[in-house]
Amino acid sequence: MSENAILTERRGAVLEVTLARGKANAIDLATSRIMGEIFTEFRDDPELRVAIVTGAGEKFFCPGWDLKAAAEGDAVDGDYGVGGFGGLQELRGLNKPVIMAINGICCGGGLELALSGDILLAAEHASFALPEIRSGTVADAASIKLPKRIPYHIAMEMLLTGRWLDAQEAARWGLVNRVLSADELMTQARQLADELASGPPLVFAAIKEVVREAEDMKFQDALNRITKSQFETVERLYRSEDQLEGARAFAEKRDPVWKGR
Repeated sequence: MSENAILTERRGAVLEVTLARGKANAIDLATSRIMGEIFTEFRDDPELRVAIVTGAGEKFFCPGWDLKAAAEGDAVDGDYGVGGFGGLQELRGLNKPVIMAINGICCGGGLELALSGDILLAAEHASFALPEIRSGTVADAASIKLPKRIPYHIAMEMLLTGRWLDAQEAARWGLVNRVLSADELMTQARQLADELASGPPLVFAAIKEVVREAEDMKFQDALNRITKSQFETVERLYRSEDQLEGARAFAEKRDPVWKGR
């Protein structure tokens, strides 16, 4: 499946999504709506278990919002489509792993999109910034997310000054999982995706729901929700064939065969 500015490829249980709009992979309203449709299909397709998101070319992952399109009439508060800007940030019920393979400049809304992933891999030449301050606007999603992901004072410096981080500094602060050569980036992303795709999808779904819902809860409140059977994915896991398969495989000293049911 391909959609103009966005290229997609199914590789077994893995969906690869490549931003390929213009020279910089910037996102306008129409592209955001396409991305929302793609990620909704990914969420709802039981045959797909993992997604990789990357950018076309060697220079840009994504600079975020297309300011040229905005100057021509794309309203910043327009219809981004399901999932909000970039299709991921507000997509409900996405309980599958998403890997970001950051292959270049990742700034503004592009960094906000990257923060929507679960595992972030960066090429050595990748760089990161929130330059919204210089265009008189606010990086709204990053203002919410970034201080929870990296040290507060580093996040605030990025937000208040727009300064850039290279890939090594981003890794040092925990913004990305690891830094790879440009040649290794997609190879490593695909190997990781294959590893995740062979894992227990119901367990992954439970992990993602609990982590997402518990983010702003006190520990005991979140734990009480689990013990009171208030997380749908956890209850589905505990009643599943996969739960029994895991125990049997351990007892029989063999690899489990996960069916997602």
